[in-house]
Amino acid sequence: MAFKYELNLDCNDSIHIKYNFDLFAALRSNITKSHFHLFMQSVIQQAKRLIIKVGSSLVTNDGKGLDKQAIAKWAAQIAGLRAMGKEVVLVSSGAIAEGRQRLGFDKRPTAIHELQACAAVGQMGLAQIYESSFREHQLGTAQILLTHADLADRERYLNARSTLLTLLRLGIVPIINENDTVVTDEIKFGDNDTLGALVANLIEGDALIILTDQKGLYTADPRKDPNASFVHEARAGDLALEAMAGGAGSSLGSGGMLTKILAAKRGARSGAHTVIAWGREENVLLRLAQGEAIGTQLISQMAPVAARKQWMMDHLQTLGQVVLDAGAVQKLTGEGKSLLPIGVLDVRGEFSRGAVVTCCDEAGTPVARGLSNYSSADARRIKRHASTEIEAILGFVEEPELIHRDNLVLL
Repeated sequence: MAFKYELNLDCNDSIHIKYNFDLFAALRSNITKSHFHLFMQSVIQQAKRLIIKVGSSLVTNDGKGLDKQAIAKWAAQIAGLRAMGKEVVLVSSGAIAEGRQRLGFDKRPTAIHELQACAAVGQMGLAQIYESSFREHQLGTAQILLTHADLADRERYLNARSTLLTLLRLGIVPIINENDTVVTDEIKFGDNDTLGALVANLIEGDALIILTDQKGLYTADPRKDPNASFVHEARAGDLALEAMAGGAGSSLGSGGMLTKILAAKRGARSGAHTVIAWGREENVLLRLAQGEAIGTQLISQMAPVAARKQWMMDHLQTLGQVVLDAGAVQKLTGEGKSLLPIGVLDVRGEFSRGAVVTCCDEAGTPVARGLSNYSSADARRIKRHASTEIEAILGFVEEPELIHRDNLVLL
């Protein structure tokens, strides 16, 4: 075949192995996972723009308080990444866990107002320690607190993007956390793994590194299944990964391995690869950047999505839904057509013209998202009607389509 794969192993002598793609696949199937691991190379080596997410249990030393020594090590490594020419955005959990420790809660609260209080207290310490740690390496930092509403609104989305890109251009390390002091069930991301993926999509990051208290992904819980094997590399978005991962998080954070798998799937939409690795691995960030394969790599095989469509995909919640008949679903998913009012069975929720809405089939399964040309009230009046009837029903015509295909993205 025309496509060639080249592998370089630098030992005492350089070994150059070239073979075609089919031969590589055959060879891979005949070697053990441990041997194949030796052939892997970290995707971080070629990545220029990195989003690094650090979990609560790492930042707070399993709830004992902010781990200054660990944070200092990550700051030193990030300074090293910057010296290698890489741009870095840090997504850090830990405000609630630190606030909980300062306020004397025995366990993570469940009441929203108590979580908000913990976040408000804890965020002060979190910002201070990051600023002082990075200052040791002559690096400036910026604190950015986000909610889902910031990314759901198109103008605020663009503002957040512009701010982050400007900070990177100025040589600043942005440190992002969910704005837990104002978050509610309706607007929260739910976990910073998801937030990290959204940030990767927001600024077209090349890779997402999720530092956690686990070595990476296993085929089963190794604490319960002695036959569980380590997953060195897989395809982001592979449904088999979701099936093998449990959804429970630690007592400190709200995430778990499943949220990391789903975050990798989300990040892959914009072409970002994901690495899940143990945050206390010695010099883990620098070793990854030097090409060493550490932890689990989840590889993106998707082409980056256009910015406007990516913004629509990143809506974790939408204000409304339109339920489509089977014919309309086929037109959208199989033929790449626009959504016409005649294919709409029902309109749910309240939304204005230009809002992002979810398109569902009759079973309620989301199939697409798009910008509605009509408000929910007008959409209800024109549903099941031909486009030629819109003017007679409403007294005006915005567009013949309820959602134009250029403003629609499949899920």
